[in-house]
Amino acid sequence: MSKVINIKSIKVSCSQCSLSQLCLPRNLDHEDFEALSSIVKRERPLLKGEPLFELGQPFKSLFAIRTGSVKVFLPTNEGDEQIVGFHMPGELLGFDGMGHDSHSCSAVALESTSICELPYNRLQDIARELPSLTEHFMTLMSNEIADEHAMMLMLAKKSAEARMATFLLSLSARFSKRGFSARQFNLTMSRHDIANYLGLAVETVSRIMTHMQDAGIINVDRRFVSIENMDGLRGLAGFTSTSPVCAEHHE
Repeated sequence: MSKVINIKSIKVSCSQCSLSQLCLPRNLDHEDFEALSSIVKRERPLLKGEPLFELGQPFKSLFAIRTGSVKVFLPTNEGDEQIVGFHMPGELLGFDGMGHDSHSCSAVALESTSICELPYNRLQDIARELPSLTEHFMTLMSNEIADEHAMMLMLAKKSAEARMATFLLSLSARFSKRGFSARQFNLTMSRHDIANYLGLAVETVSRIMTHMQDAGIINVDRRFVSIENMDGLRGLAGFTSTSPVCAEHHE
């Protein structure tokens, strides 16, 4: 691996990072942030297609995405891959390796992606002094399990069109949470990856997106998506205005 960059030479420490409220507890004081910053490794950005970690690799760290995006996948019996999630800035990943000391899936950059690495043994030392940190990571793991269950339910119960609509609404909510537009964003994943994740054929994904565009619900220009009718998209997904994944976002 490349030499670890001296974090003091980087203008964004944990206390200054705009994404810290997403990947760290909200009640940390300056000293707590500095303690965390002292263990963070920030190496060169991953290039598109470069692995962050691979199936079977020893578990040593958790990873927070600063910029870019990552897909997580499992191998299939046929030798292909099954995508189980996409991760965005401010999200932590690597929890899969905690139980058995090795990663149970692989993670690959979808674009140039910068990562903050948190060595787990040093993170445990700090967590003993900061109970809120342990609680925060437990909450993140719980949310990850809940998301997996929601995904399984969606794939089992929803139509192809509802799956696609739910996926776009989920991205909308996540972009909004990061201070970006809830209605206009780039898809960093390919349509092949989207189809794989949703359990659909690539042709089906393309057909549905074309139908949504013809209906005035979205506008698509290559990978740039503009949601023109949020209520219409919610309707396709089968959500109400009070559903968490599609609650109104303010730009």
